[in-house]
Amino acid sequence: MKVVLAYSGGLDTSVMIKWLQEKYEAEVVTAIVDVGQKEDFSEIENKAIKLGAKNHYTIDAKEEFVKDYIFPAIMANALYEGKYPLLSALSRPLISKKLVEVAEKENADFIAHGSTGKGNDQVRFETTIMSLNPKIKVLAPVREWNLSRDEELKYAKEKGIPVKFKSSPYSIDQNLWGRSIEAGVLEDPSIEPPEDAFELTVDPKKAPDSPEYIKIKFENGIPTEINGSYLDGVSLISYLNELAGKHGVGRIDHIEDRLVGIKSREVYECPAAITLIEAHKELEKLVLTKNELMFKQLVDQTWANLVYDGLWMNPLRLDLEAFVKETQKRVCGEVKVKLFKGSVTVVGRSSPYSLYDVALSTYDSQSKFDQTFAKGFIEIWSLQTRAAYNMLRNEKLEAYVQRSL
Repeated sequence: MKVVLAYSGGLDTSVMIKWLQEKYEAEVVTAIVDVGQKEDFSEIENKAIKLGAKNHYTIDAKEEFVKDYIFPAIMANALYEGKYPLLSALSRPLISKKLVEVAEKENADFIAHGSTGKGNDQVRFETTIMSLNPKIKVLAPVREWNLSRDEELKYAKEKGIPVKFKSSPYSIDQNLWGRSIEAGVLEDPSIEPPEDAFELTVDPKKAPDSPEYIKIKFENGIPTEINGSYLDGVSLISYLNELAGKHGVGRIDHIEDRLVGIKSREVYECPAAITLIEAHKELEKLVLTKNELMFKQLVDQTWANLVYDGLWMNPLRLDLEAFVKETQKRVCGEVKVKLFKGSVTVVGRSSPYSLYDVALSTYDSQSKFDQTFAKGFIEIWSLQTRAAYNMLRNEKLEAYVQRSL
């Protein structure tokens, strides 16, 4: 049998190469998908081959990740439970897609991943893989072997698997859209995350003492320019991660409801994501109607839930995106953002599709709003409310009289 293994170069997936060879007598092909995690991909490939992989694929998918996954997330203001920008959840269906492509090219029968049985990623990988190619079977060695870390290290030593001991006590997942930090002291939700947990963002207290203002241009809901300079998606997000991170923007600490039913304490740093989503939301408020905004909030929340729950392949996601994309035709314009001491604040916005009319909203004598219309409007607007309240008041009065008799 032939297995395509999603390979990171870490302890778990390195042990898996040998484990799959021993348990299944499998021919193992390894693959890693570059979504901006800043790894030494040459070193990872060399390690995989030395451990017995028959072939290895390093796939640069950063542009595709931005265009087909991150941009739709921006348009949908995607924040799971109002806080998490879905950085890992967005990458999993893309990684799964690439694994399936490798498996089909290699005529492999199986795809293996390193996710545990306690997390969300197992669902995201397997649902996507089985949807794309039902003939491919999925192996999850970590779920099957149930080894402790000590047992895993012992196995690695026995099999001559080189182990690089991490100086960090944390479990990290990173891509262009941000960085997640788990384990160690972070498992106690009562403890503030230590500074050594963060890498993309500076301590807001140590951020520059002067605010920095930037202008972000959007076209059809997609960010295209910063301060008048056009940047491709990968460059724009990378630049904002560095710039906003310098000001301490993008730290997230919250209690998250995992798909498998576990509440977990999650710490993220997502400078570009938080900056872009905040700017995008404010531009939408300028150009969309009240009813569009209210309905889109429901659509955005449902879209984020689908992605988080591993249902990228569900037709409802595409249905929702059809609505979102229609609204984005008017989400064009420029947003002025203030970055300062860990905060991102929208301080200006403009658009050729703006529904804001200063002649209507102003309080000075130039206003063209006829205030005399308001009296009749209020009479009609409040009619049913007044009628219902008066009926209830009369019922309460009658009940009081009956109790007094």
